Amino acid sequence: MPAQSSPAGFPRAARLLTGGDYRYVFQDARRVRGRHLTLLYRPRSEDGPARLGLAIGKRHVRRAVRRNRIKRIAREAFRHRRTELPPVDVIILARGGAGDVQAEALRREIDHLLDRIR
Repeated sequence: MPAQSSPAGFPRAARLLTGGDYRYVFQDARRVRGRHLTLLYRPRSEDGPARLGLAIGKRHVRRAVRRNRIKRIAREAFRHRRTELPPVDVIILARGGAGDVQAEALRREIDHLLDRIR
């Protein structure tokens, strides 16, 4: 029997999992830009939880350790906020210099970007 996730968890239903999911967002994405991150989102017609996808490219953040840190911070921020968000698919992209930013600054930027998609 699988363990039940809490409302602040990050279950499979809250993730973009396939290439088709990502293509759906990229086809007609609305863009919100921050200093170090860009958030692409597309509202979904059916009800359901907000879903997150990450595209932290090697082109902008060379070191794998830094890319993974950005992903952890983004997942954590989304996990705490996902119940407040409308049914939307979100992709977070890194911009140049994102790997050098402090964790708290990244978290504040992600929170600010998520506030702007309401």
